[in-house]
Amino acid sequence: MNQNVEVLPDQKALIERSLNLVVSKIKAAIAQRDRCTIALSGGSTPKALYQALAQENLPWEKIHVFWGDERYVSADRPDSNQRMAREAWLDRVNIPEGNIHPMPTDAGDPGIDAQKHDRELQEFFGVSPGEIPVFDIILLGMGDDGHTASLFPHTEALEVRDRLVTVGNKDGQPRITFTVPLINQAISVIFIVAGASKKDALTQVFAPHPDGNTYPSGLIQPQIGELWWLLDRASFPEL
Repeated sequence: MNQNVEVLPDQKALIERSLNLVVSKIKAAIAQRDRCTIALSGGSTPKALYQALAQENLPWEKIHVFWGDERYVSADRPDSNQRMAREAWLDRVNIPEGNIHPMPTDAGDPGIDAQKHDRELQEFFGVSPGEIPVFDIILLGMGDDGHTASLFPHTEALEVRDRLVTVGNKDGQPRITFTVPLINQAISVIFIVAGASKKDALTQVFAPHPDGNTYPSGLIQPQIGELWWLLDRASFPEL
C-alpha cells in the first residue's frame, strides 16, 4: 500500500493542500483517461474544500461526481450530503446535470435504493456483477469514533464484500454507503481530517494492526492505489 501522511499547521492550510492535491488528481485522470470520477464525502471539513473547488477553472464536462455515502433523507433536507455539495460547489459551476450521480433515497427502502445504486455504478463503469469499478478519487472524512463514509463500528456494513453499495446504520438511522472493497479499489483515496476530537481514533487507525471492526477507517487500505491522510495539527496524535 502506498500511504502518504501529511500534517498541516491548521484547517486553512489543510483545505489549501487538499484543494491542490484534488485538482492535480482530477487533471491527471483527465489527461490519462479523458474523464475523472470522484466520490465525495459529507461533513463540515470538506464543505470548505468544495467551496474552493467552485472557484477553479476545470473542464467540468469531463468530471463525474458521486458520493461515498448518503443519509437516507430527501435531497432537499439540510442534512443531505448531496444538497451540501450542490450548494457549496456543483450549483456554482457549469457541470452537466448528467455528470452528477447522487445516491437514490426515494424508494422508501434503503436496501432497494442501495441495490439500485449498485446497478447504476456497474452500468456507468461497464463492469459485470462481481467486478469492482475503479474510481479516480474517493474523498473520505473520519468521525470521532473512527467511522468513515457510513461504515460505523460494529455494524453489518463492515462485513459486506460481495456488493459495491450497502446499507449503513447510525444509531438506528439507515444510510447508504460504498463498501470497503469499492473504496479500496480507487486510484486515490484521500482522507481529510481536522480537530483534536479525532486524535484518539487516529492513534488506533495508525496502530500496526488496527482493529477495523472498532475503528472502520483502519479497513481502508487500497491494494493498488494511493492512500492519502491529510491532517491538521490538532488531530495528529503522537504516533
